[in-house]
Amino acid sequence: MKYHKGKFKPTNPEKYVGDSNNIVYRSSWELKFMIYCDTNPNVLQYASEEIFIPYVSPVDNKVHRYFPDFLMKVKKANGIISKILVEVKPKSQTKPPVPGKRKTKRFLNEVKTWRVNESKWKQAEKFCKDHNMEFMIITEDHLFKYK
Repeated sequence: MKYHKGKFKPTNPEKYVGDSNNIVYRSSWELKFMIYCDTNPNVLQYASEEIFIPYVSPVDNKVHRYFPDFLMKVKKANGIISKILVEVKPKSQTKPPVPGKRKTKRFLNEVKTWRVNESKWKQAEKFCKDHNMEFMIITEDHLFKYK
């Protein structure tokens, strides 16, 4: 994933919940998803990192705050309006790392990242269930399905 950041200027600022003059993206994938939200007529509203979910990190056993990438209000094909909490991640980070012949520093860091992400996502799923929402992880498989 090519990393870059900047400010997103929506063509439909009324759809953005929050300050539409201060929408920050932290990766090209987040930018691509923002463009999707801004231009898709079925996305009624969206926000970027506007809510946080407390979670306990398995690394230090302390409570931290998880800011999911997006919150969307969408009109589905069946006409039902749903709220969806979205995390944008590389597919490689959505499953446990596979050990090689040696336990390298890189592998140990990947395990640590996976465990933290897994903890965040379990709390996000619980939060969504408690608030009648859905939780979704978007990967390159979704973002680059249509070019």
